Amino acid sequence: MELRQLVYFEAVVRHAGFSRAAERLHVAQPAVSAQIRRLEAELGTPLLERTTRRVTLTHAGQLFLARARTVLAEIEHARADLDELASVMRGHLRVGATQGLASLDLPGLLAQFHRRYPGVTLALRTGLIDQLLKELDCGELDVVLGPIHADLAPGFVAEPLVTEEIVLITPPGWSLPGGPAASLEQVRDEPFVCLSAGSGLHTILLAAAADAGFEPRVQFETYSPASIRELVSAGLGVALLSASNAGAPGPLVQVRQLARPPEHPPIGMIRSRAGASKPVARAWRAHLAQAHASS
Repeated sequence: MELRQLVYFEAVVRHAGFSRAAERLHVAQPAVSAQIRRLEAELGTPLLERTTRRVTLTHAGQLFLARARTVLAEIEHARADLDELASVMRGHLRVGATQGLASLDLPGLLAQFHRRYPGVTLALRTGLIDQLLKELDCGELDVVLGPIHADLAPGFVAEPLVTEEIVLITPPGWSLPGGPAASLEQVRDEPFVCLSAGSGLHTILLAAAADAGFEPRVQFETYSPASIRELVSAGLGVALLSASNAGAPGPLVQVRQLARPPEHPPIGMIRSRAGASKPVARAWRAHLAQAHASS
């Protein structure tokens, strides 16, 4: 049995005749007729009832048509998958990521993706989430990894991957009165270290301090969670930080759980809703989703 026999048979049924099927297939009618006769001979039963005016299916033909269409659909899906893979293999992926995604092993994920698709050109840009979303919106990035805020614009689609928790970090050896859980009120008079104004962490700090009844004195603004830890470890202040960044390898700090921790948005993938995404971007999102589903 040959694939073209299935194609010819399905076309004859769909177009209700040999002549119309041959026209649509761009082959001669005798060739269509010959292939279907060979198919019937191989199966040992007629599939079509032929009259001078029309062609109809026999009972065997009705059963075989369903199977033939299933096979043809699977082959079409396989061709689409191969076309997609070919597009991925020669693609270019531009990833935007916020600083300090300690809950995501971004270098490891990029390395795994590169080993799987060595022909893909990878580019990574880091920055604040607002700037990265602007670049995503104008097509300069394919996907952004970072916090998914509740006020995310409707022009974006978000896929959460991991949750985060906010903790308080203080210099090593620093003690606070009370139980194991700290409160912001206990450090209201201390200098704070934070990311620059406009960052998500800066917004979280201001809102949490306002709920606690004070305005924080942000004496040190820096560019990354790692830099926050360096400054806190040196005794220059205290800070709010995600638990994953607070517990990552780096300068020694003291980590305290908060009795009323402010909410941290989930970390995940963000893409533009407008237009069709590139095959390589879809492959990257599938790679991340699979990695975190199995973790």
